[in-house]
Amino acid sequence: MKRSSVLDSILNPLLPLALILGLVLLLNLNVGQTTGEAAAAHSAPASWLKLLIGYLESGAEIAAAIVIGSSVIRGFIVYVKQLFYRRQHIDATEQIRLQLGRGLALGLEFTVASDILRTAIAPTRQDILNLGAIVLLRTLLNYFLEREIRQGEERSKSDE
Repeated sequence: MKRSSVLDSILNPLLPLALILGLVLLLNLNVGQTTGEAAAAHSAPASWLKLLIGYLESGAEIAAAIVIGSSVIRGFIVYVKQLFYRRQHIDATEQIRLQLGRGLALGLEFTVASDILRTAIAPTRQDILNLGAIVLLRTLLNYFLEREIRQGEERSKSDE
């Protein structure tokens, strides 16, 4: 066996476990605001900056919803067409899953960007911990999606 495949077989189960452990640790930290943090939150930057970041955050959320929604609708339409016009092929269903997985992964990236923007102005320690937990959870989801996509693509290539 190659050295890289041995390393991959060791790291594949460890990465998700490390992410889950990090998520549990972040969620268990209950850090309250100190008086210095509360005062910093009240002396926030200019209101126009808050407004701009609010629009950017909303835009990222809308982009995530559009990407995920259009991926679901496109996958459903392709599946229905396949169901009515052809006999069901496992390869075609796998392609639908891969396309949906790619759309979900991209949508997750947009939601992470939105969460980062949400904490951009005068974040408290608790805001940063919450962001870390959210990013860890979405990274874990994205990891499994990407792994599933990669395995599906490898199966498609080996079937050809």
